[in-house]
Amino acid sequence: MPQNGDNNHESTGGGCRLRRTKSVTRAEEIAKAEMRVRRSQPDKPCHRPRDSLFSWSSGFDNFTGFVNWGFLLLGIGGIRLLLENFIKYGIRVDPRQWFFFLTGKNDVSKEHPSVLLILYSTVPITLCLLIEKGLAMDLIGHGPGMTFHVVNLIVMVLMPMVTIQVKGSGFSMVGAMYVCMLYAILFLKLWSYVQVNMWCRAAKNNNQSQGRLRRQSLSYTDLHASEAKQNGCESDETRHETDGGDGSINTSSNSLGGNNSSSGTGNSAAATAPLVQYPDNLNLSDLYYYILAPTLCYELNFPRTQRIRKRFLIKRILEVVVGCQVVMSLLQQWMVPSVKNSLIPFSNMDVAKASERLLKLAIPNHLMWLCFFYLTFHSYLNLMGELLHFADRNFYSDWWNANNIDTFWRTWNMPVHRWALRHLYIPIVEMGYAKNTASITVFFISAFFHEYLVSVPLKTFKIWAFMGMMGQIPLSVLSKLVEKNWGARWGNIVVWASLIIGQPLCIMMYYHDYVVTHFGDALLEDYSVV
Repeated sequence: MPQNGDNNHESTGGGCRLRRTKSVTRAEEIAKAEMRVRRSQPDKPCHRPRDSLFSWSSGFDNFTGFVNWGFLLLGIGGIRLLLENFIKYGIRVDPRQWFFFLTGKNDVSKEHPSVLLILYSTVPITLCLLIEKGLAMDLIGHGPGMTFHVVNLIVMVLMPMVTIQVKGSGFSMVGAMYVCMLYAILFLKLWSYVQVNMWCRAAKNNNQSQGRLRRQSLSYTDLHASEAKQNGCESDETRHETDGGDGSINTSSNSLGGNNSSSGTGNSAAATAPLVQYPDNLNLSDLYYYILAPTLCYELNFPRTQRIRKRFLIKRILEVVVGCQVVMSLLQQWMVPSVKNSLIPFSNMDVAKASERLLKLAIPNHLMWLCFFYLTFHSYLNLMGELLHFADRNFYSDWWNANNIDTFWRTWNMPVHRWALRHLYIPIVEMGYAKNTASITVFFISAFFHEYLVSVPLKTFKIWAFMGMMGQIPLSVLSKLVEKNWGARWGNIVVWASLIIGQPLCIMMYYHDYVVTHFGDALLEDYSVV
């Protein structure tokens, strides 16, 4: 029988020879023996086989110092650009622009058309409710009812276009964009409202036709009582979500109905409250709660919180106030001069100067975009959710870690993604169309509204924003190829590069077309580059 370590050809039960395993082990033993002999020498050796830290084989992965260095260098560069901007242009921040921002009033006009359009938005909302009432009471047939809804939504979308075109001199730029954003959101909300009520109406008619209409409110109460008994009479089963140490969002399965239950005593009454059933949801209070709620997807019973967290609410209010001022300051102090200075190089197709202005504009534009993201998706939507006891606060995911464009669009704007998935993608796939067709349709609708939000306020009907959104489809394919061939890190770099470079390029193109359309080519000849 061979001795251990003397035979490198020892066989396993299957006849496999472990030559390499035995040889590696033997080599390590020899190396250790040599190291012990080397250390016993009188020359006090200090060297041993080691890789450089930047070598992949070294196993070193602590680069915290380089991250701190990068942030410090970025901060110094930002401060230098800020000082350069102040020295070159002075202080351009004007707090009076808040009035024009909130009312949409132009500084040369005495009218407030943006306010009038905001007030008019109640008309299509009320018409939508009246049509749904008629459909629920069988006063209107399904075909004519859907026709009325389509006409109502189309007229609602066209109203800002016509009004801004006719009364263009009375609108401020920000006011016009705000109105268009409001009407675009209302379009998506009412689309969801109509479609969800259509689903409920179809389910009700199906149950009636089969003679199996049930009183679901009683069945829900019985189910809840049995579950409470099974769980040891714990009727207030809650789910806790934390937000940055501000406390938890206490949601309750018994607060899904139209009434909110408060913490403490009185929860037992709300514990047996039935779910709201169609058509009991067709009233103004339910519809306007949905219009104000931070979601684009309608439900008859939204998850509710039990209380308003005062500290959390105060923080969000301060963030909204300060964040709006920061965004306005970046726009006035940094964005506007950079955009104006890009006009002549971009018009003359001076590639070197236009590229320099593009990169110069990319920094303030990206900072403003990041501030706007936090202000909208964290501060404002959480503020509205807290005031309305709205419990679903999943407004965004970790889009900054997206390794391809598809992942970015699925994570950065969760209300829109959830709406597109629920009301466009899934219904199209269920109709028998391919998934690629559904995806292209979603991008097409998104491209239309991106163009709507830019071209209508500028009164410059181009297709740059539309083409930019449709260009996300081939860019998605490219980013997936980069991720597959070069790894997730390079895929993430492609996503960030598209965000940092793509937006300022689109701004420069629209500003050039806006100047040419409204002021003529003569202005380009007389415009001096600062």
